[in-house]
Amino acid sequence: MTKINLTGCGTALITPFKNGEVDYEAFAATVDRQVEAGIDFLVPLGTTGETPCLEDDERIKVLQTAKEHSGGLPILVGGGTNSLNHTIRSMQMLDPYGVDAFLIVVPYYNKPTQEGQYLYFKAVAESTDKPIVLYNVPGRTGANMSAETTLRLAEIPNIVAIKEASGNKVQIEEILRNAPKDFMVLSGNDDDTLWMMEKGGAGIISVASNVAPHHMAKFVKAIQGGYREKAYKLNEELAPLFANCFVESNPIPAKAAMHAMGLIENELRLPLVPSQQSTYDLMVETIKPLGLL
Repeated sequence: MTKINLTGCGTALITPFKNGEVDYEAFAATVDRQVEAGIDFLVPLGTTGETPCLEDDERIKVLQTAKEHSGGLPILVGGGTNSLNHTIRSMQMLDPYGVDAFLIVVPYYNKPTQEGQYLYFKAVAESTDKPIVLYNVPGRTGANMSAETTLRLAEIPNIVAIKEASGNKVQIEEILRNAPKDFMVLSGNDDDTLWMMEKGGAGIISVASNVAPHHMAKFVKAIQGGYREKAYKLNEELAPLFANCFVESNPIPAKAAMHAMGLIENELRLPLVPSQQSTYDLMVETIKPLGLL
């Protein structure tokens, strides 16, 4: 297994659409903007990318585009479903097109037990020589992965990290205390970034960095560098963006903000729809103080 460094700020990339089709030109420009801003790694085909609504050929081309424009940054690719066989087939399909590691979500809708989760991720890890990053987001999946299960899985050599978006600080701190030294714990919530990294977390897989990549890169580098006063100041400045990116289902608010900035069309795929006007106006007011308009 090739070692991968997923420390710092990674962006859970949106997928732009135009007239019902993936807007690959806008996506390429989005990736270029991330690289130029100093983001540390890229995460295409995750929840924020509306991946459940992408066809297989679109997923491949999104990944290819991300790789072509990555500037050599690590590519952590969303590959999880709620079926073991489907997940493995998805990983096998994507693997030739620039995957450095796979981000695999806790199976959604099925509500697996802890033993079911353990056996599922063990089988996923055994199916590939690529690094695997666990993704715990019970607000979307309906099932939490316990600290005990995470720590069991962390002993499997190519399970190298977890994206923790449970918001359960007690659980996350238990993982941070007891995980193997080289196991990375990444925040899955922008507003948890500061405290989690201060507790020993490796970084953040960010939604907000779609909108403000330079600000997020600077924020995370301040935490990493031990510039505590600067980090707290930036956290305060970014707090409205962290909160308002979730006033409607992600990525609706982020896409509204990026449209206001002239970066993409304000288009999503059903069952997601563009933001309400009130959310659009809120995002405009949120990004103004950040100098993004």
